[in-house]
Amino acid sequence: MKQLSFLQETTSITSCAFTGHRVLEKDFSLKKLKKQTESLILSGVHTFYNGMAEGFDLLAAKTVLSLKKKFPYLRLIACIPCYNQEKYFSAESKKDYVEILSKCDEKVYLSQTYHRGCMLNRNKYMVDHADCLIAYCKKETGGTAFTINYFKKTKNVENIYLL
Repeated sequence: MKQLSFLQETTSITSCAFTGHRVLEKDFSLKKLKKQTESLILSGVHTFYNGMAEGFDLLAAKTVLSLKKKFPYLRLIACIPCYNQEKYFSAESKKDYVEILSKCDEKVYLSQTYHRGCMLNRNKYMVDHADCLIAYCKKETGGTAFTINYFKKTKNVENIYLL
């Protein structure tokens, strides 16, 4: 895992957002995701913002839910760009989505309907509320790259963990 930079020790890190691709490459490691998430929990993170998209997001949400067994105080917040986000998900992903959503501590719907830009609005919302970011990014364009760049641009200090 590559960390881009550290927060100053005086800054409290209590929240984290996830961003990553819908399609994961062979190099993706669920073990690394769990290890990085648990490391942040041990350093004081207790709230996780998740975009609930297929692929990385749903795996990250499952990871937080599995760690809730060990750390019951954790909060998972589903940041949903629009109602029926899961409409075009695969059958398996729809099932996971519904199950995960039922276990989230909070659900934030950012739009009633799909519109151009609603996914980016969701990503901005997560970054605006998070102190750090766990990212799985293999491209320099797209939603994941946008989210990383928005985090770098809007936060006083960078705290991005690349898997």
